[in-house]
Formats: sequence, structure tokens, C-alpha cells
Amino acid sequence: MIRFSFPAAMLAAALAFSAVGIQAADPTPEPRKLPKVVERPQGDRSGLTLTTLDERAALKLSQAAIGTSVGDHVLLDREQRPTPLSKYRGKPLLVNFVYTACFNVCPTTTKNLQDAVEGTVSVLGADRFNIVSIGFNQPFDSPQAMKTFAQQYGIRLPNWEFLSPAAAIVDELTQNFGFSYIATSAGFDHMNQVTMVDAQGKIFRQVYGEKFTAEDLAEPLKAMITGAPIPPQTNTLEEIIDRVRILCSVYDPITGKYRTNYSVYFMIAGFVTFMIFMIWMIFGFMRGHRASKIKPG
Repeated sequence: MIRFSFPAAMLAAALAFSAVGIQAADPTPEPRKLPKVVERPQGDRSGLTLTTLDERAALKLSQAAIGTSVGDHVLLDREQRPTPLSKYRGKPLLVNFVYTACFNVCPTTTKNLQDAVEGTVSVLGADRFNIVSIGFNQPFDSPQAMKTFAQQYGIRLPNWEFLSPAAAIVDELTQNFGFSYIATSAGFDHMNQVTMVDAQGKIFRQVYGEKFTAEDLAEPLKAMITGAPIPPQTNTLEEIIDRVRILCSVYDPITGKYRTNYSVYFMIAGFVTFMIFMIWMIFGFMRGHRASKIKPG
């Protein structure tokens, strides 16, 4: 029989804890459930197709998370301190997922989220609810990357934290929140959602899109804080689907960064060149027409 002293047992437990990426979890977790993908033609003449998430399937998985409890996932904050999500129970919590390498959609969504809740903070105070942004593009969304992301885009609310999960728990974490994403040959398709969690740690609403109105976010949040009846969502399925799918430029899963889709610039350059050519032709025609009028008979 092998016996461990108390210090040795503590060391072994610490090593086992770190081996699973800071969270004790099933050593053989179930693979992440992905919604089905679809092939979308990218123009009749190009012959190209783009593999993307099926919006309805992704939305179904997202909505299925409503009513479930948030697991006691442990992530790292910007100072690399272990932070369990259970820490935020007792107050309403807003959760969104970001990519620190994204230069368009994620910063825009984060800024719009900030604008939507700043009024609530000024009226009710920052101590009444919390916000968490989670970087799930691991290992690239490190605590330092999350810290830089928050600083770069001016997120300074005292009740807003930026967390980094270990790669080993990303699938379990995103599945818990009903968040779908998939790397494609030409981009990175993902849900763009803010999850609203009540004070008991249960998911009660998903808000989609990159812009948030008072009806979408602020009013339900205020109702949760004050204990008033929470207004129901009134968006139709078609309206929600129109706001679900976001394609963030062109994603390179090898480097973990978004590279510029230069085909867009070629299209713009071609259009500008065409317009310049047309203006030159019109100007030349008008100049020739004026010259013919003043030519002696």
C-alpha cells in the first residue's frame, strides 16, 4: 500500500488540479455538440461555397440552454487569478464570448454592450449586477490578451471582468451557455449572443446580435435587479435568425488570428476604377461636345 504524507497529498492534488486546466473535470468529457453546417454558394460564377453554421440549428442549441444552471467552471481573470463562475451568484450576470484577435465584430459587440449597460450602472450602481466576457479562442485568449483587449477598447466598468478558460474546458463551457462556433475554410462562423443569468445561476434569456436596445438588455436587467416582472421577448424566429450569424472577416485557425479578406478590397478597387473611367468618359464626351459647338462653320 502506498501512503502519502499530508504535504505530498496536497502537492499531488495541486498537480492533478493544474493538469485539467484549473478545473476539476471528467478526464474524458463528451465532445462539443455542434449544430449542423450548411454549404452556401458564394456567387453563380465563382463556383465557391462557404461552410457555415445552420442558423436554426445553432439557435435551437442556444435556446435549449435556457433554464439550465451555469456550472462551477473555474477560469483565470486578467491577473491570472482562478475565478469560479459561482463567485457571481447572488446578482444578475451577463455573459458574452469574444475573440481578442477579432478587429471588427467582437469589439463592436463589446462596445455596444458597454453602452447598453452604462445607463443601468449610473442609475442602479455597479454593485447590483456583473458582466463577464470570456475569451474562448484558446490558447490565444490568454489572461494577458484579455487584459489588453479590455484596455484597448476602454472597458473600465468596475463590475466587468474578462476571463480566460483553460483549453480543456472550452467545449464544456460553451456548450453550457449554448454558444456555437465553427472554423470554416473561409472564415469563422459563430453565435453572437449575450447570455443573461439570474441571481440563482440559471440561464433565463439569450440576446442575439451586435447591437442591444433597452428592450433587449437594459430593461430585463433592471427588472431582475429590482424584482419587477421581466418583460417577455417579442422577436419572431426570423428576426432572431437575422441577428444570429456573424462572420468575422477571415479566420486562420492555425495562427488564431483574423486576416484581411483582400477580395473585398479588390472588389472595392474595381468599382472605384470603373467609376473613375465612367467619369472620365463623360467628361471627355462633354468636352468634345462643347468643342463641336464652337467650331467655325
